[in-house]
Amino acid sequence: MKDFKITVSFDMRSPEWATPTPELYRAAIEMAAFADRIGADQIGLMQHHGSDDGYLPQPFALAGGMAAVTSRIRFLLGAVILPLHDPLELAEQIAVVDNMSNGRLGVIFGAGYVPYEFAMFRKSLKDRAKLMDDGLDIVLRALRGERFEADGRPIFVRPLPVQEPEDIVLVGGGVPAAARRAARFGVGFGPMKGELVDLYLAECERLGHRPRTYFRPRPGMPLAVHLCEDPDRGWEAIAPHAVHVITEYAKWAQAEGEETNSPFKGLTDPAVLRHAGMFAAWTPQMLLERVSAAEGGSIGFQPLLGGLSPEEGWKSLKLLEATMPALREAIGS
Repeated sequence: MKDFKITVSFDMRSPEWATPTPELYRAAIEMAAFADRIGADQIGLMQHHGSDDGYLPQPFALAGGMAAVTSRIRFLLGAVILPLHDPLELAEQIAVVDNMSNGRLGVIFGAGYVPYEFAMFRKSLKDRAKLMDDGLDIVLRALRGERFEADGRPIFVRPLPVQEPEDIVLVGGGVPAAARRAARFGVGFGPMKGELVDLYLAECERLGHRPRTYFRPRPGMPLAVHLCEDPDRGWEAIAPHAVHVITEYAKWAQAEGEETNSPFKGLTDPAVLRHAGMFAAWTPQMLLERVSAAEGGSIGFQPLLGGLSPEEGWKSLKLLEATMPALREAIGS
């Protein structure tokens, strides 16, 4: 059996020229219910703050709404930017959503990188490593049910989650420190680079911790596939939305001073972006061929990519529904 996860993700971006935000949120709830019914593995919800296009700032709220209309699909929130937030409030949100979903929640905590977001929350980028460590400690102890003090204040969370906290929480990141942090706290790992998984597993063994949930990113699959009957027309439909998404990520990388290392640099031309393969417009047969040739990874769909019209997003999801039996056979599940 190949190690694939079929993921339907939402970042809720809505630039002024695209679909209005209220329409996107209504569609996202309906699409989550549909993804649950057709057998997708997980729903991915992202987080950023203060974005002009309305990038989802509160994934726990949306996950709660989606939990109410689903029964089996898991939710993966991430990266939730832990250093920006009160870890006590995060622990409470985790507990409530895990109960609402009856134990179907996973949360990837990231350290964050956008200076503007840290300024919004009166936090310093220089402190993010310490804020990550302190926050993880508080979240995990609170979700285990402990009553304790941290920074001179009492901490006590109820209700408790359905799952063990270590099976909910993952540390995300693209540097070795993230792998070591995940192992040290005995939680899962959501790396940006597949080679970091080996370091995580080695550190877990060294520390005597059982590895928790982790995944190994693999090259060869796009960030998101848009299923269509004609690849050229399909790309034409998603191209302005994909370019918008890439352009906004590139701006954040530039603000951090990482423009030269950004994987999004130079991809604002639709033809160049299409060739890069981060986003793809494929027929169902093309998807099956690519999956059959790949070892594993995420089969990702973003039916509302960059404010894509729900009508166009539904076309992709309906084709996914029709393709699902063959797709499951191709990945051996």
